[in-house]
Amino acid sequence: MVNNPTVQTPKRRAILAGTGSFVPEKILTNEDLTKIVDTSDEWITARTGIKTRHVVSEGETTATLSAEAARRALKDAGMRPEELNMIIIGTITPEMVFPSTACFVQDMIGAKNAWAFDLSAACSGFVYGLSIAQQFVSSGLYKNALVIGAETLTRITNYRDRGSCILFGDGAGAVILKSASEGPQGVMYSTSFSDGSGWTALNCPAYGSRNPVGKSLADPSMVYMSIDGRAVYQTAVRRIVELVNECLKKCDLDVEDIAMFIPHQMNARIIESVGKRLKFTNDRIFINIDKYGNTSAASIPIALDECRRLGKLKSGDIVLLVAFGGGLTWGANVIQL
Repeated sequence: MVNNPTVQTPKRRAILAGTGSFVPEKILTNEDLTKIVDTSDEWITARTGIKTRHVVSEGETTATLSAEAARRALKDAGMRPEELNMIIIGTITPEMVFPSTACFVQDMIGAKNAWAFDLSAACSGFVYGLSIAQQFVSSGLYKNALVIGAETLTRITNYRDRGSCILFGDGAGAVILKSASEGPQGVMYSTSFSDGSGWTALNCPAYGSRNPVGKSLADPSMVYMSIDGRAVYQTAVRRIVELVNECLKKCDLDVEDIAMFIPHQMNARIIESVGKRLKFTNDRIFINIDKYGNTSAASIPIALDECRRLGKLKSGDIVLLVAFGGGLTWGANVIQL
């Protein structure tokens, strides 16, 4: 297990300049799923808190979702694409094996002065990316960075597995970080962990060098996501509680100082369990899994953007972002708006 904490330098700040999000128009309801697998709206809602999820249609891809979220974030920040210096996309459902989804997005939005790359940390992809971008921006090396979390998880969902197919949706969220020299605002703290020994709890085994294209698979379902729900639930709750306590300690904050806790939208039961353990009041925990399902790396930036658009956040508020995902990976960011 490796921990890479990053405390923002006091000389420069990586401030949140804009947010944006985009989800496909097509909606898959719990009632729709009852026609595919043996399940019910009551069963899904009680176990996950999900009512609907958005699903890509023909012609929609991880890159197209990302590009639209990026355009909205740029508009919110009042910036032109040419002002971007770097683009990071956290995704486990990339446009293709290569080139990176970020390169496609760079071209789509016209960010000709930005270098671009993807990172694979499953549900933790966005918080990992924000931590990396923070370093480049707060150091003064770059002025502006675009961080995106985007997924088309329904493309690797096994709709014969009623335990997992009920969970996932598609979407993209984006954040722009900008270098600033004055004021308290910005990314205050970031921390990231991983534990590769737990990879079997969350994975998609094919296709890669271990199970390459052209080689017969031992199980055809290996092309889909595999989840050990019990193991994920127990580990996620413990790790998220540890992350929050670390962030509070390192930033010299109390729970009451956090205006909004925005966790990865993995499961409403997990979020509620974490909230109770940490003594967050319900009005300071943002949950939108009921509308979008689990969108992995996209869930936190989608939630952050929605939270801002709903007027639930104001300048000076401190927001805590936390994620746990396949790898296993987990991480957090503390941001003052």
